[in-house]
Amino acid sequence: EPGQQSEDNRVQPPAPSKARKSLPVLDPSGDYYYWWLNTMVFPVMYNLIIVVCRACFPDLQHGYLVAWLVLDYTSDLLYLLDIVVRFHTGFLEQGILVVDKGSISRRYIRTWSFLLDLASLVPTDVVYLRLGPHTPTLRLNRFLRAPRLFEAFDRTETRTAYPNAFRIAKLMLYIFVVIHWNSCLYFALCRYLGFGRDAWVYPDPAQPGFERLRRQYLYSFYFSTLILTTVGDTPLPAREEEYLFMVGDFLLAVMGFATIMGSMSSVIYNMNTADAAFYPDHALVKKYMKLHHINRRLERRVIDWYQHLHINKKMTNEVAILQHLPERLRAEVAVSVHLSTLSRVQIFQNCEASLLEELVLKLQPQTYSPGEYVCRKGDIGREMYIIREGQLAVVADDGVTQYAVLGAGLYFGEISIINIKGNMSGNRRTANIKSLGYSDLFCLSKEDLREVLSEYPQAQAVMEEKGREILLKMNKLDVNAEAAEIALQEATESRLRGLDQQLDDLQTKFARLLAELESSALKIAYRIERLEWQTREWPMPEDLAEADDEGESGVGTSKDGEGRAGQEGPPGPE
Repeated sequence: EPGQQSEDNRVQPPAPSKARKSLPVLDPSGDYYYWWLNTMVFPVMYNLIIVVCRACFPDLQHGYLVAWLVLDYTSDLLYLLDIVVRFHTGFLEQGILVVDKGSISRRYIRTWSFLLDLASLVPTDVVYLRLGPHTPTLRLNRFLRAPRLFEAFDRTETRTAYPNAFRIAKLMLYIFVVIHWNSCLYFALCRYLGFGRDAWVYPDPAQPGFERLRRQYLYSFYFSTLILTTVGDTPLPAREEEYLFMVGDFLLAVMGFATIMGSMSSVIYNMNTADAAFYPDHALVKKYMKLHHINRRLERRVIDWYQHLHINKKMTNEVAILQHLPERLRAEVAVSVHLSTLSRVQIFQNCEASLLEELVLKLQPQTYSPGEYVCRKGDIGREMYIIREGQLAVVADDGVTQYAVLGAGLYFGEISIINIKGNMSGNRRTANIKSLGYSDLFCLSKEDLREVLSEYPQAQAVMEEKGREILLKMNKLDVNAEAAEIALQEATESRLRGLDQQLDDLQTKFARLLAELESSALKIAYRIERLEWQTREWPMPEDLAEADDEGESGVGTSKDGEGRAGQEGPPGPE
């Protein structure tokens, strides 16, 4: 029916249309953006190196024209895709990645990068229709995309595991590009002045061997290398153009030499700084031992210890290396490296993950030399040790007899850093432990453990219970002494509770006294104010004196009046 049909048309929603998939927004610090930057290195380097070479060596341009046209327009296509990527690359605003494409586009359009990107894609190739395809200088505007090359190099330098080697390779690439450009300009100048006109220019190509393209480029590159390295042994210039070219190259060589020396010095300094950050400086220790005339045997042991650290890349100052990282990130790095080692300790098993993370940050790596004692019997135990690598022996007092050998993953000294009631050994070491070879240990001090456990009382109780079980198995727990200590602790706690109650009572009484004092002070203030209002109505002394004076003068006047009245009038009746 018509009515039913119109109702159906009104109720049914329109068929959903297929949404077009748009390109995702790239994170500028992500992997996809990084690999795209590395892809853009090839077209930029192609234009920086090949275009200049084609413009100065005509044989190179004419011999491979089709290949150059294919590579030119392939690089243009990548340039165009790079602009598209720029419109889909987010940016940080108040620390949050902006993924709104409208905001990204508006921000990109307002930057100089957008103008340079557009200028680098201006279709100057249309001039080929008038000048012919053998004028590659029309593509020099492609050099404006060079900032992408520098950005790619910066990202790679921060990501690579060998930044110093990458800096040296980058410096060598810059040197090659400068010499390459200079060799191309040299050959172009020789072609302008005329080949073979004097000893300074390129020889006449009519001579055998000098007509080949490879010979032309290698000769120009060699000549430019001699000039820019200031080695000398170059023919003297004969014309003004040659003199100007040589002067410009010498100035460029001076600046290049200073740049190279500065860059190499920076690389060497960074390498030394990195070594100093990872490994302790042994030069200061050697000088100290020399000044104090340390015996040769001990000095040899110290030098061997430092040598072991450098050869085997052992680090003893991890805390200083990671100190600039945020606390949470530093904890994650330390957990990923050391958590498996810490979780092997029995008293730390089944503890909270946050507790283990804080303990991991407290681990101090230590390296012991062959024959060095880690601890001796009777020493006060202030830390526990976890064996990361190497072997240690439990030896007798003579230092020779071995009772047991401890390997990687084992630990000792954990009982001494936990105050367990009834521990018969107290905090004293019960054995001599000596390193058989070079041993890497992790050290956890009692102070660090106490600082961490102060925030985790439940974990502290669990660890003390595990330590008590271990002492029971070793028959080193005095149950009576433990009960006595527990009773003493309970009595002390009871007294403390009583003192707390008395203190609360005193505080209550003191509060009442303060309240009464404040009430009395208010009452006194009210009374004083009331008396002040009352005294304001009293006559002042000056007013009283004036009143007395007026009274006296009034009395005399009345007496005189009475006398005159007695004389003049008749006396009144008595």
